[in-house]
Amino acid sequence: MSASTTVRTARRRTLRVAAAALVAAAGLSLTACSGSDATGTKAAGQTDMGTVAESRDAGSSAGPQGAEVKAGAASAADGKAGAVGPQAARPKAGAPVRTVPLADGISKAEIRQLGDQHYRAKIVARGDVLATLETSQRDAGLDANDMFVVLSLDGKVHSWMGGGHQGPGTFKLAGGWTAKVTKVGELHYRAQILGRGGVVYGTVEADQQDAGLVANGVPIVLSTGGVISAHA
Repeated sequence: MSASTTVRTARRRTLRVAAAALVAAAGLSLTACSGSDATGTKAAGQTDMGTVAESRDAGSSAGPQGAEVKAGAASAADGKAGAVGPQAARPKAGAPVRTVPLADGISKAEIRQLGDQHYRAKIVARGDVLATLETSQRDAGLDANDMFVVLSLDGKVHSWMGGGHQGPGTFKLAGGWTAKVTKVGELHYRAQILGRGGVVYGTVEADQQDAGLVANGVPIVLSTGGVISAHA
């Protein structure tokens, strides 16, 4: 082999080695770039997962709130349904129930139901409202110029004329009752309703307004002036 051939061969080998080195270097660069991209992708993936996690947290937070809203809506609907039932079962509050003529032959009672055992009666004469009775956990009574009126918890009206006794004192009443009337103060009287043997059946108290009750079907009125009357 000639010297020139040897030199050319040596140069070719050098070029091949250099090319291989370049390829290897390029490969390393590509690998490094790929690794960089992969790291970048992982970082992006972590960010995405964080975002998803935040979204999930927001979703789980929104879930119960959504459930609460639905529950609230259901409760409101239930409340409405509950409110409609009783209203449908009884006359609408404030609506006239009936009109009852009273004992004087002139006036009448306009009775309205306000709720369970809660009634209001307006005493009307010639279009004018003379007085109002209202039951609230107890019967109500009125002395209207010697006409006595009782409105009971069941919405019934009882009226009669006369038969009053001026207290203080102890008086025999219609229906077999006895009343012991005492003065407590100005426009304030109390009456104990006594049965057989002096047993106290109940107490009625007129404090700044007349009072009434129904004792075994017998209506009784006590006025703020100490007048008591009953009707059998």
